[in-house]
Amino acid sequence: MRTRVLSFLNQWRGTAKEAFENVSIVAKFLCLLHVTDRYIISSTHVQGPSMLPTLNLTGDVILAEHLSHRFGKIGLGDVVLVRSPRDPNRMVTKRILGLEGDRLTFSADPLVGDCSVSVVIPKGHVWIQGDNLYASTDSRHFGPIPYSLIEGKALLRVWPPEYFGSLR
Repeated sequence: MRTRVLSFLNQWRGTAKEAFENVSIVAKFLCLLHVTDRYIISSTHVQGPSMLPTLNLTGDVILAEHLSHRFGKIGLGDVVLVRSPRDPNRMVTKRILGLEGDRLTFSADPLVGDCSVSVVIPKGHVWIQGDNLYASTDSRHFGPIPYSLIEGKALLRVWPPEYFGSLR
């Protein structure tokens, strides 16, 4: 009887070891997937009128990389993913139009157009705007945003297929 119990325990130990190894492989893969998606590159669905005509109103899927903003490699004209200053649970997609130290003059109300405002972008901040001035809530409404709110830089549109390519 004791031999049968030991044999059963040895068999169970082998099965448990194999299961643990398989779970370990899956856990490592999921960790790699998380790190890649959060810190290197991810796909993001963006929609809304603020970036018309660059992005479609009904939505596009873009690839965004999450490295260049960490190394200060964001420049004028780049399309970026930004954590909204008004709602931190929301991501917005805008274009960088000014870097720290730049002086910008913009129309306070693009529909009227006769009142302009000048601003100097402070250190550690950027100026973001949507391509569709008439339907975008951006730095014209909440001022320059801290560099730390930038989550990534849009590389290219991958969906819909007919618009595949760069967002420049």
